[in-house]
Amino acid sequence: MSSNVYLAVDLGAESGRVMAGLWNGRVLKLQEIHRFSNGPVWWADSMRWDVARLWAEIQNGLAAAAREFGSRIVSVGADTWGVDFALLTRRGELLALPWHYRDARTDGMLARAFRIVPRREIFRQTGIQFMQINTLYQLLALQRRHPDLLEHAATLLMMPDLFHWLLCGSKVVEFTDASTSQCVHPVRRTWARGLLRKFGLPTHVFPALVRAGTDLGPLRPMVAERAGLPGTVRVVAPPTHDTASAVAGVPTDRTGRPGWAYLSSGTWSLMGVEVARPVLTDRALELNMTNEGGLDETVRLLKNIMGLWLVQQCKRAFEAAGRTYSYAELVQLASGAPPLRSLVDPDDPRFLNPPDMPRAIQSFCRETGQPVPKSDGELVRCAYESLALKYRQVLGHLEELTGTRIEVIHIVGGGSQNDLLNQFTADACQREVRTGPVEATALGNLLVQVRTSGEIGTLAEIREVVRRSCEMRSFEPGDGTPWAEAAARLHSLRPSRS
Repeated sequence: MSSNVYLAVDLGAESGRVMAGLWNGRVLKLQEIHRFSNGPVWWADSMRWDVARLWAEIQNGLAAAAREFGSRIVSVGADTWGVDFALLTRRGELLALPWHYRDARTDGMLARAFRIVPRREIFRQTGIQFMQINTLYQLLALQRRHPDLLEHAATLLMMPDLFHWLLCGSKVVEFTDASTSQCVHPVRRTWARGLLRKFGLPTHVFPALVRAGTDLGPLRPMVAERAGLPGTVRVVAPPTHDTASAVAGVPTDRTGRPGWAYLSSGTWSLMGVEVARPVLTDRALELNMTNEGGLDETVRLLKNIMGLWLVQQCKRAFEAAGRTYSYAELVQLASGAPPLRSLVDPDDPRFLNPPDMPRAIQSFCRETGQPVPKSDGELVRCAYESLALKYRQVLGHLEELTGTRIEVIHIVGGGSQNDLLNQFTADACQREVRTGPVEATALGNLLVQVRTSGEIGTLAEIREVVRRSCEMRSFEPGDGTPWAEAAARLHSLRPSRS
C-alpha cells in the first residue's frame, strides 16, 4: 500500500497555505501544514504583492512538512489566483514587487486598448472576457507608466510560476494560468504574439508554455537544504490557476459529458462548464464570457463574478466601525433580514475596490430607486441574494451558448460552506446544488501531482478519487416565483452611474 505524501502550495487573495496530501492508493487525505495571511501591501501609491514574505512563509511550510513526513514527500506544486505576474532580469533579479490586480493603474486601459485593436479582434485572438484586471491591460499600464521595467525585463512569470522558479529554477509558464492573461491564443494554445506586437509589447519576455502535470525538475539544492527536504523531491506544475485546480477537483461523475456546471466560490465566484473547445461566437463576446484552460486540454467556459469579495469588504468596514463578526454571525444576521428587498449587480465597476463597500452597495440601491439597506444584516443579505441572482443569469447564458440544459451545479471552495447562499443559489437557479469539497483546489493540485508520479490515469479517475475522499451535500430548489420576479426587477435597474 502506497503511503506517499505530496505538497500543495495554495495561495489565495486572503490567505495562503501549504497542504499535504497523504495518498494510500485509493483516497487522498488532506492535512494543513502551515497557513498564513495574504493580501495587498501599499508600496508608496500602488497596491502590490509582498512576494518576499510569501516565499518566506512557503519555506516555513516546507520545513514543517519535512519535519513531519521526511522522505515520504514526493513532489510539490503551487497554484495561485490568475492575471498577476512578475518580471525578472536576465540574471534572475526581480524588477519590482508585482502589482495587485485591484491597483487603479488599469483604470481606463480597456478603452485605450480598443483604440489600438478592436474589441472583437482581441476576443478572437484570446477568447477571454474583458476585465481591466487582465494581464494584457496590466502590461499596457506598465508600458505607459513604467516603460523602463519592460525595457529591462527578460522573463515574465505568472505568479505560480514565480514560486516554481524560486523552488527549482524553472522559467516556464503553465498553460491554465497563462490562459487567464488575455495574451494566449485559445485555439493554437500559444502566446498570441501577433496581438502582443500590435500593442508594442515585448514578446521575448514570454517563456515557453507547459501543460499541467509537467515535472519541472528537482528542488534547488539550497531550498531543499534549508527546509530539510530530501533532494529527491520534484517540483510539478499542477493546474496553476487555482480555479483550474478546483475544477479538476469537482466530484462530478459526468466527466466528458454535459449537464453540469461548477461554481468555485470564494473571493471571486467563477461559474462555468467544461467544454472540449473554446466558444468564440459573437454571442459569447456580447455576453463577455471567457475561455480559460483546463486540465487535459479541456476549456473552462465561464464567467468571473465579483463573489464573496462584497461580503468580505463589508465585514472589514464593520470591523473598522467597531462591530466585529465571524462569517457565521454574518450569515445569521442576513437570514433575519427581509428577503429580496434590495439588489445590486455584483459586477458593477464600483464594487471592484471601493474604499467603503457598505456605502458602495447603498449608493447603487439609492441610484436605482430601491430601499437602501441600513443594518449590517440587510447589507449582507443584499450581497448574498444579488450573487444568487447573478448565478441564475450566468446559468442561462451557459445553457444558451452550449445548447444544453444544466441539471446540477457543483459548488466548491470556501463559499460551499455557506448554507444560506447555497440555498439561495438553488432557489434562484431552480437547479439542484451539490456542495463540496471545500478544498477542491488543493485536491485538484495534489491529485495532478499523484498522476504525474504514475499512480492515477485520467481526469475521470481523479474525480473518482475526490468523490471517495470527501463528503458532499445537496440543496434542492424551493419556490422559484419570488426569485424570478426579483431577477426581472434587477434586470430592469439602471443606476445613474456605473
